[in-house]
Amino acid sequence: MTCGSDGGLERMLLERVTVLGNERVTEGVGLVVLEAPRVARGVRPGQFVHLRIAEGRDFILRRPFSVHRASGERLEILYQVLGVGTRALSLAERGEEMDLIGPLGHGWEMPDTLSHALLVCGGLGSAPMGMLAIELAEKGVAVTVAQGASTAGRLVARELFADVARRHEIATDDGSAGERGFVTALVEPLVAQDRPDIVYVCGPEPMERIVAAQAATAGVPCQVSLERLMGCGIGACLSCVVSTVHGQKRACVDGPVFNAEEVLWASAEIPPKY
Repeated sequence: MTCGSDGGLERMLLERVTVLGNERVTEGVGLVVLEAPRVARGVRPGQFVHLRIAEGRDFILRRPFSVHRASGERLEILYQVLGVGTRALSLAERGEEMDLIGPLGHGWEMPDTLSHALLVCGGLGSAPMGMLAIELAEKGVAVTVAQGASTAGRLVARELFADVARRHEIATDDGSAGERGFVTALVEPLVAQDRPDIVYVCGPEPMERIVAAQAATAGVPCQVSLERLMGCGIGACLSCVVSTVHGQKRACVDGPVFNAEEVLWASAEIPPKY
């Protein structure tokens, strides 16, 4: 399946996939493993897939999910149970079939000159960071992770980051793990001490905005992954617009990863919850 050259859509595939596993990671968060040989081979860190979870009128529109990890013929997706679609996904059992479109979107850029990267993730913003952290480490890039969540039990992918990162700092709202407070409080000292070549950020948009400003003040390039409602996933419906210095961009094809200095944060909408 091909759809021209915009946003890498010429590499987009429609694939029938099989559920290999589906487990609860923590309250309200699950991890589904899909057998998706063609998409798994082509997906890059930061890209996403558009998944049709079931049949029926509640599932006419696909749901976008970032890819947490891809290995061999398998995709791993971390998801939060929030609505009809994700509730249905949480009930999917091994052997069930679905179909997805992917890989989609513009992912993380990893310059060849990188020697040290700081990854900042809040809550389920850890999801698209897993594949990035693994690939950076495999390239020999030193990885520092600043991870935040409301409480220790919500630190998803904590073990993955601990395995691949040179340094893994944690902040929780209630102080049950790491520093008490928001993850943004970890960023300035980490940038000052370690002087990373780049900062990658994913999480709630107010958090991303703060980290982008911290990186700009320190003169460090920053990339952010922005969440938007995506009706079609291929740039046609214009439901995922992001305001940038270059005009209105579509998160599904021009993003979801953007250079932070290009985002017009003041005029960007707070992403709706779904």
